[in-house]
Amino acid sequence: MSGWLQHLTILPILLPLLAGAVMIPLEDQKGRVRATLGIASALALLAVAIALAVQAHAGGAGTVSVYRLGNWPATFGIVLVVDRLSALMLVLTAVLGLSALIFSLTRWQRMGSHFHALFQFQLMGLNGAFLTGDLFNLFVFFEVLLAASYGLALHGSGVARVKAGLHYIAINLAASLLFLIGVSMIYGVAGTLNMADLAARIPAIPVGNRPLLEAGAAILGMAFLVKAAMWPLGFWLPRTYAAASPPAAAIFSLMSKVGVYAVLRLSLLLFRDDAGASAGFGGDWLLAGGIMTIGFGAISVLATQDLARLASASVLISSGTLLAAVGAGQVAVTGGALFYLASSALAIGAFFLLIELMERGREVGADVLAVTLEAFGDGQEKDEEDDDEIGVPIPATMAVLGLSFLCCALLLAGLPPLSGFIAKFAMLSGILNPAGLGQGPAAVSASGWALLVALVLSGLATVIAMTRAGIRILWATSGRTVPRVGVVEIAPVLLLLTLGAGMTAGAGPVLRYMQAAAVSLHAPQDYIRQVIGQNK
Repeated sequence: MSGWLQHLTILPILLPLLAGAVMIPLEDQKGRVRATLGIASALALLAVAIALAVQAHAGGAGTVSVYRLGNWPATFGIVLVVDRLSALMLVLTAVLGLSALIFSLTRWQRMGSHFHALFQFQLMGLNGAFLTGDLFNLFVFFEVLLAASYGLALHGSGVARVKAGLHYIAINLAASLLFLIGVSMIYGVAGTLNMADLAARIPAIPVGNRPLLEAGAAILGMAFLVKAAMWPLGFWLPRTYAAASPPAAAIFSLMSKVGVYAVLRLSLLLFRDDAGASAGFGGDWLLAGGIMTIGFGAISVLATQDLARLASASVLISSGTLLAAVGAGQVAVTGGALFYLASSALAIGAFFLLIELMERGREVGADVLAVTLEAFGDGQEKDEEDDDEIGVPIPATMAVLGLSFLCCALLLAGLPPLSGFIAKFAMLSGILNPAGLGQGPAAVSASGWALLVALVLSGLATVIAMTRAGIRILWATSGRTVPRVGVVEIAPVLLLLTLGAGMTAGAGPVLRYMQAAAVSLHAPQDYIRQVIGQNK
């Protein structure tokens, strides 16, 4: 890149940072100004993310854009790196952020202080985590996004939010301590925290120091897996996400993917096939933990009667699927998993926004499942929100809500014809053809069969749970009125679902992008060379 285009890489961090800083001193009466500034920032982020994704893919195999702050060498200074994977995550962050911000324009932005500033800092932390090329700055951006998420988790107050939010804060503080311990141990052994430099040095680490290196990596991995909500470390997630306001929950659904991203990036970069005695470190544990997380999530979706907890349990299934795919260590499975990551992120984000619209005007527990709802305590923990009528109502409200719910169910369960089915089919194809298409027959491992069974059964559990919830919410007539839903509220839901449908229509190009990203991740020599080998 040349000229001003080389500075595109830092814009996903600078834009929300500047927008959030400008919003803080604005008076409460300037709510419309803050909202306008937030939407403008999100739109600009989306444009920049798309440009970076196009640039990463158009450059061909191994294309990596490196941005050195202060023009210091990567091994000494702060470095930002854009490849296909980080560009994909930037696009998902921008899309979900824009959708959540539009949805919040009704009443959610007024439920507490500094909502828009916190949201911008949340976007800044997410984008920084996806762009950074060294572990220390990954920790910095983790703390930025976590600090903002603490405020968003408590936004709107209420007993349920405060209880869940305080538990969430305590758990993440402990995870941050693990992060620091793991990073310190790795630095003590390798003498660097730059990811590419670490990847180049690990094969030469003396045998006597490898136990300390692997112990540091394991502790660091635990910090990531807490955020990714792998069983049994993800016990905090359902309650926290279910208690959060819909816009916050929608962007939180992507926060769990930060942990998955970090595990995916570091496991394939640091412990690749030519990493010496540490090659493949932790892969079997990731596969087993991912399968158990899928099982736990499947049980959770069947056990709950509350839509918010159902969406939270879907996050667990999504995280487990991605972690198991990383542990499988196959290029084809990783490519399908990246397709699944994008599809599930859009579907879960849309579902969190849709839930509030579907339950609006409905008296919780007014149907035949009231006793079960009260037994779970869900009806007791709901906060009383401001039910002021907002915006221009949409016509045929129940039909729109019903079709949107159906699309969410199809995407989450992985049923045809939407992109969730294509994603699971791509993963299953990779599992059943471990040697690759056209390479001759190869035996499927026992862990591969276990993952296949977990994917199929989790999809069946999601179908059962979503069908039961749809009947209860949409078909039961007792104790509900047709909700008043504004255009500005349903628009972001339809946007996310339309993008999910668009991934189905354009499955060929999208899947090629994901497979190219997977190939680069499994063969990161170009990444390493371009990050530490360039001096300009």
